[in-house]
Amino acid sequence: MKIRKTTPETQGKVSALLKSAFPKSRYEARLVENFHRNNTQIHEWVCIHVNKVIAYIAFSNAYNDTQVCGLHLAPVAVAPQFQRQGIGSELIRFALRQEAIKKNTLFVLGNPEFYRKFGFKPCSMPICPFDKDNRHFSAMGNTATTPFTVGYEPEFDQ
Repeated sequence: MKIRKTTPETQGKVSALLKSAFPKSRYEARLVENFHRNNTQIHEWVCIHVNKVIAYIAFSNAYNDTQVCGLHLAPVAVAPQFQRQGIGSELIRFALRQEAIKKNTLFVLGNPEFYRKFGFKPCSMPICPFDKDNRHFSAMGNTATTPFTVGYEPEFDQ
C-alpha cells in the first residue's frame, strides 16, 4: 500500500472511488470533480493498493470573509471492500504529518468521536454554515475567538 499525491491519471479513479464509497450520494464525487475542473488549489492524496486507488483524502481552503483561515478536511473515503481496516485512519494520519497541512488550522465536519482520535476538538467558533449548532464541527489548532461563519470554496455549493 502506497500513499501519493493525486495525479491527472488518478482523478477518474478517485471519482469512481467516491461514488462507490458514498453509494447514496453523488455530492462527494461532484465536489472533487469540480475542484479539478475549476483548477481549485487543494491538497489531496490517494492510497494505492495493487495499482488500484482504494482511499482518498482532500483539504481545501477555509475562509474568514475573503481571508484564508485554515483548511477543511473533506472528503475522505475508503473503497467499501477496504473499510474498517484502518486505512482511512492511516491516510488521515499521513496527511496530518504533511507540512502543507500541519502548519494550518484544520476544520472537519463529521463524527466528532472519530476525528477526536486525530486531535480534532469540538469547535464553537467559527460557525459552520452546514451545521448551525456545530455539533459535528471540529477543529485542530483553532484559535478563533471572534464570531464568524467559516467559508468554503464555491465548489461546495455546486
